[in-house]
Amino acid sequence: MAEALSDTQAERRLDAISDALDSGALQRARQILAAMNPAEIAHLLESLPAGQRFFVWRLVDPDDAGEVLIHVGDEVRAGLLRETDRDTLLAAAEVMETDDLADLLSELPDAVTRELLQNMDRRDRERVEAVLSYDEDTAGGLMNTDTITVRADVTLDVVLRYLRMRGEIPEGTDSLFVVDRYDTYLGTLPLTTILTEDVDKRVAEVMDTSIEGIPADMPANEVAKLFEDRDLISAPVVDERGRLLGRITIDDVVDVIREEADHEVLSMAGLSEEEDIFAPVLPSARRRAVWLGVNLVTAFIASWVISLFEGTIQKVVALAVLMPIVASMGGIAGTQTLTLVVRALALGQVARANARALLWKELAVGAINGLFWAFIVGLASAVWFDDLHIGWIIGAAMVINLLCAALAGASIPLILRAIGVDPALAGGVVLTTVTDVVGFMAFLGLATLFLTR
Repeated sequence: MAEALSDTQAERRLDAISDALDSGALQRARQILAAMNPAEIAHLLESLPAGQRFFVWRLVDPDDAGEVLIHVGDEVRAGLLRETDRDTLLAAAEVMETDDLADLLSELPDAVTRELLQNMDRRDRERVEAVLSYDEDTAGGLMNTDTITVRADVTLDVVLRYLRMRGEIPEGTDSLFVVDRYDTYLGTLPLTTILTEDVDKRVAEVMDTSIEGIPADMPANEVAKLFEDRDLISAPVVDERGRLLGRITIDDVVDVIREEADHEVLSMAGLSEEEDIFAPVLPSARRRAVWLGVNLVTAFIASWVISLFEGTIQKVVALAVLMPIVASMGGIAGTQTLTLVVRALALGQVARANARALLWKELAVGAINGLFWAFIVGLASAVWFDDLHIGWIIGAAMVINLLCAALAGASIPLILRAIGVDPALAGGVVLTTVTDVVGFMAFLGLATLFLTR
């Protein structure tokens, strides 16, 4: 999905391109696009309704088209690919980097993919196939195979002459990788070292061996965490035998971090981080209907619990007025804990060793907040309805629900992850069901015991 610009800049460009299209000023539209980089163009395309989007897409410089396709979300990309002719796709793919091309190949028409692979030289084809052999959400799927390697037994002077002979280096290169004759990764040789050390020194004397190779099957989120912890700009990717396969650069990691953040936010509402905001109405309604149906089931469960105490509510009408307070407070408290734990799981901060400590901590927080707000709400309710019994009943129910909310918010993500379900996707629905049912059961149950005798 495209990187976001600053709000003001993005809105200004969106307004400018829309005005240009509305007035038929195509040259002006082309000038606006020419002043933008591919990521900015991708963000603009995602912000346009379908009709304008496809029109603007045809105005994009063919040299930028491939990179623009990589930056847009999956759903938007699929729509753009359907609107793009074969020759444009081939031209766009030819200027793309290996890792980006590998990501795009599976979405191209079969005829275009076959022709593209046939036109590649053997080396480029092998590079693409190497990336395609790994899942896209692993280090192998993220890596670019365009690396510069040197041997440990040569001098820095030889390395410098080799770089001058090449004439250019891959984008994002901050280090060369040191390998033996079997391509086994040995260490890195930073460009700063090449420029500042004595040229007569051998690579083995000055190379950095502290940066370990990243296993090709390491999950992408763990790669991102590694880059964050070690402040890496690039890192080598190796196979199970330690042979160098490629490299991952910080721009790839930024994409992973952004996608993870989008996933956590949108999945809590049952939405995909790749969903097009201007997708057709019927597909959008169909996707959201599933989540609404799930929520409806939980609402019926809560309503069924309420119906069990219908007689109590009829006798004490004040209960109907106060019921939402108990459920709402429990829902908010549980959501706070749930969000905290889901984030901690994503960052790898929660494991079996510290899960119990986290659970007790959240229960303690729930107890303190439960007692504090139970006193406030209980006092307000007693004054409101001039009934001390109602005050302490709602207070007791709130303490019970906030404790259950803390327990559920901390344990539900752990349980869901253990059974292979995404906690960010399903946790909110399960939590809402628990807090509603417990809140209503505690409040109405206590009222039945002490107010209707």
